[in-house]
Amino acid sequence: MKNMLPTAQLFLRLALGIGFILPVMDRLGMLGLPGEPNVGWGNWSNFIDYTHSLMPYLNRPIAGIMGAIATIAEVVFGILLIVGFKTRLTAIGSFALTLTFALSMLFFAGYRAPFNYSVFTVSAASLLLSVIGEYKWSIDASLKA
Repeated sequence: MKNMLPTAQLFLRLALGIGFILPVMDRLGMLGLPGEPNVGWGNWSNFIDYTHSLMPYLNRPIAGIMGAIATIAEVVFGILLIVGFKTRLTAIGSFALTLTFALSMLFFAGYRAPFNYSVFTVSAASLLLSVIGEYKWSIDASLKA
């Protein structure tokens, strides 16, 4: 248990990165059909309906654009976190995105929703990752050497 920070940051990067990629796969129908076990949306339309429920002040087409932007950000953040490239900047972006999700869920889906899905935890973990000084086992570390 001497210095667990390198292992902890790697585990945190992988957990956050995979945590971004899996929901994207779900909304694209890659994890199964709507209603199947462990499938949240199962297709893009269901995801956009949910996105619209978190942004009821926007019309559905604009909510669809926001959902697409969030999805692109999640794919980019997921990949960059997994490989450890531009980790600090990516973690800050991840923090901002997930804090936005958490606050939207809090205001429009009820106070329990962001806690049931640990969105505030993911946001805080992203912020914590952004302040770690060194990202061992990453592209960032390879480029530094």
